[in-house]
Amino acid sequence: MVALPLAALAVTAARGQYRIALWMALGFTAFAAVVMAYSSWQVRRGRWSHVDASGKSERRSLNRFLLVALLASTACAAWFGFSAQLTLGLALSAAMVATAMLTSRWCKLSLHMAFVVFAVFLLLFDAPWWAGLAGLCFAGAVAWSRLALQRHVPRDLIAGVAIGALAGTAFALAVVAGAV
Repeated sequence: MVALPLAALAVTAARGQYRIALWMALGFTAFAAVVMAYSSWQVRRGRWSHVDASGKSERRSLNRFLLVALLASTACAAWFGFSAQLTLGLALSAAMVATAMLTSRWCKLSLHMAFVVFAVFLLLFDAPWWAGLAGLCFAGAVAWSRLALQRHVPRDLIAGVAIGALAGTAFALAVVAGAV
């Protein structure tokens, strides 16, 4: 949940929209603080063993929380007239979490990979070339960490990459088509 906001900020700053980037940074920081507070609260209550929420019940709880938070953020962005691209990005993020929830019976879809790949698509689509390259390198590091920490198996990472690529493609197509 860090890579995607950073990519959105990089794209916004690359367009010279520094004031919007500042407000986005504040909003993303507040969102991250709420998610971390929720995760820490779950650990303090003894419901989770770690803020990473890798256990099945931990992931279920975190994903429900993330889905509600992302849907609320999407609704607020639309209601208060934020950019259509930001609203779409939030909606697609919620869709990725919903997909992880719906497929959890068969696969522990890596949302780390989904969000990082979505971010890479944003960078490749609308940022300097070197930002896209950095994003690809970061995606490789995230994939390695998920395997090294034994949080996922390759199938989970591939599923995350596929969902992130699908969200990134949907976003790019909407922008190119002028829908946002």
